[in-house]
Amino acid sequence: MQTLNIIKIGGDIINHELRLNQFISLISEIKTPMILIHGGGKLLDQFATQLGIEQQMVDGRRITDAATLALATMVYAGGINKKIVALCQSNGIQTIGLSGADNNCLQAHQRKIGEIDFGFVGDIIKEGVNTKFISLLLSQNIMPVFCSITHDNQGQLFNTNADTLASVLAQAMSSYYEVQLMYCFEKNGVLRNVEDEESVIPNINANEYKILQQQGIISQGMIPKLDNAFAAIEGGVCRVIIAHALNILKSQHETDYVGTKIIR
Repeated sequence: MQTLNIIKIGGDIINHELRLNQFISLISEIKTPMILIHGGGKLLDQFATQLGIEQQMVDGRRITDAATLALATMVYAGGINKKIVALCQSNGIQTIGLSGADNNCLQAHQRKIGEIDFGFVGDIIKEGVNTKFISLLLSQNIMPVFCSITHDNQGQLFNTNADTLASVLAQAMSSYYEVQLMYCFEKNGVLRNVEDEESVIPNINANEYKILQQQGIISQGMIPKLDNAFAAIEGGVCRVIIAHALNILKSQHETDYVGTKIIR
């Protein structure tokens, strides 16, 4: 099977044009097929504050009302997506920017109301990924760049957690490729002490993850990231790495990776 790198980029890297360009310059050196997925929550928060749209988070997950959905679509599918596509093209990467609605790439259903009503949040499953079309793009040496906006094929858009999107997409594509999923952001990995960049936890299995949560070492936004990392491993993804975006080339090889590796 051919290797496929699915790379989710998030955090402050997206807001820092120089570092984002450095990251894209680095991935231009990767010769295997790639899919790039981006978030942009911090930029969304900035615009929401300026516009007076109150934001609510629960365990690192955003509650999305109608105003937030409209803003997220503009920020994610518009400004951020096209900026990344332009930078990729300038670095010689043939790229197409997509939302989940484009050619029915990522179909979702609205999250059911439980103890919390998350509003216009969409959850996707493997069967909701248009793997044939995505594989066609990859076969033409085109790198898809997905924002975290999905749809229900009935005209409704949804905000979908970008880490979750990356995990489900990686699981779906694992039927066609040997998939390596990488979560890239501004930290060196999962940290034992968030104030110490050298305190990277090199490997985490499911039991250790539960203990680290109970101890409060892993909390907030890192929880959905790790939940999705373990879901990817259980769903057939070969390898999941959480690392600094500018260490991505060092993380391409089993003997040389830096960051945190998720293991069974």
